[in-house]
Amino acid sequence: MRLIQPGPLQADSLKLVDLPLPQPGEGQVRLRVRMCGVCHTDLHTVEGDIHPPHLPLTPGHQVVGIVEALGSVVSGIHLGDRVGVPWLHQACGECQFCRRGLENLCPNAQFTGFHVDGGYAEFMLAQAGYVLPLPAAIPDEQAAPLLCAGITTWSPLRKWEVGPGQTVGVVGLGGLGHMGVKLARALGANVVLFTTSPGKAADAIKLGANEVVISTDRKAMAEQRNRFDFILNTVAAPHDLDPFLGMLKRDGSLVLVGAPSSPHPSPGVFNLIFKRRSLAGSLIGGIAETQEMLDFCAEHGIVSDIEMIPIASINDAYERMLKSDVKYRFVIDMATL
Repeated sequence: MRLIQPGPLQADSLKLVDLPLPQPGEGQVRLRVRMCGVCHTDLHTVEGDIHPPHLPLTPGHQVVGIVEALGSVVSGIHLGDRVGVPWLHQACGECQFCRRGLENLCPNAQFTGFHVDGGYAEFMLAQAGYVLPLPAAIPDEQAAPLLCAGITTWSPLRKWEVGPGQTVGVVGLGGLGHMGVKLARALGANVVLFTTSPGKAADAIKLGANEVVISTDRKAMAEQRNRFDFILNTVAAPHDLDPFLGMLKRDGSLVLVGAPSSPHPSPGVFNLIFKRRSLAGSLIGGIAETQEMLDFCAEHGIVSDIEMIPIASINDAYERMLKSDVKYRFVIDMATL
């Protein structure tokens, strides 16, 4: 049984359906799904914000499960292995990006829960070369969001070489933002959390932020100019980027990982050119980088803060996610299916 989006494109049209047990083909494994995280990208997918929509489909791209069947030509994976399935389902393996371990940037990449059926299901198929062994120190339910929120924030932190002695901003304290705070702090940076919600300040400090700035406070925002080496913007709603660009030091970078369904207002050019600042984006990470992130989290005791839900509550969870009413990722317990 699995939860499927048959259409039309609206979140409340997710339905439970019975389907035949999927059989793994060459290079594939079948998992019995234990946990599946819920992501804003799932909502973008089922509502058709990411084009073209692939319907019918089973959403879910942050999956923890047990390998219970192997297709042909599979090596290095064994029956009973506990593995994670990220958003990246498969890449070509031959392009300039794949050869550099950047499969996430492959122009022919396919994504779990978008191009192929994902983890809102009892069973799912995955490509053997794109599943990841999970460190024993990380429980199933807290491992699942690391395969999305964890790697989405880890990849730019590593690409822009965040580390000790740097001042790093994280914009937004949601599923992505809470992981950004934890990872940046563990990498040794001085972390400042920007939020519109004063009520989140205490949580931000508990999660690892050194400081909190309320972004609706003009005076507090003005005091941040020319201060930051790097800012990670996780907000999935359109907003003015100019104040954050003005906070960067010379050669600083503002990197967007939040994906709003409509564009941000275009930023002014002067904040960029006078201090050689950069505005960039980042999308998940390659397979080796994702494994690096999992191992780093296990070593440093970093997990996702989650709220477990039964499968029957998924449409309610989507509504709550739109209101930012979750701390900080929903995870579906597939035993409830």
